[in-house]
Amino acid sequence: MASSSVGMACLLLVSLSCMVVPSLAKVYTVGDASGWTTGVDYRTWTSGKTFKVGDSLVFNYPTSHTVDEVSKSDYSTCTVGNAITTDNSGATTVALKKAGTHYFICGVVGHCGNGMKLAVKVESGSAPSPAPAPSKSKSSAKSPSSSSPTSSDAPLTTTPSTTTTTTTTKTPDSSSWSVSPFMAVVTTWVALFLMVIW
Repeated sequence: MASSSVGMACLLLVSLSCMVVPSLAKVYTVGDASGWTTGVDYRTWTSGKTFKVGDSLVFNYPTSHTVDEVSKSDYSTCTVGNAITTDNSGATTVALKKAGTHYFICGVVGHCGNGMKLAVKVESGSAPSPAPAPSKSKSSAKSPSSSSPTSSDAPLTTTPSTTTTTTTTKTPDSSSWSVSPFMAVVTTWVALFLMVIW
């Protein structure tokens, strides 16, 4: 009787370990219901959103468009043909793997100039650390302009990523849910250990 109780407890632990746990990553559908197309104000779409490392952008669009990740310079001038990555499948998911500003345009000539451009400022995945306290030493004082960015478009943390992963999937705009592999393994080993002891 005791071994069946232990077995049931172990089964319960394994079952609980396989339940999904929320991850902090979010999936954003670019342009929401409008998708990736001309005539959408993507600057307004990004306002109020906080993008973090680990989040994903989903671009849904007709195959007459492309999703090109580009440099800041190519973004500013709508220069096509120099993409870091490009896709024209109609459903592109871009994982935001590095902090900094990521720039996207449509590579079809004229589309970027008609508004198909997106700049996304990505924060580090952990909570932002508070600004360091000012030093009390007089010798370490610096002028405010020497340590702060001169442009409002400058990344908050690091330089923009030059490496992204592009896959083609359709994903709803919602928080991501996933199984924690570490928790599943730990709980399974604990359950097996308990079964052997009892």
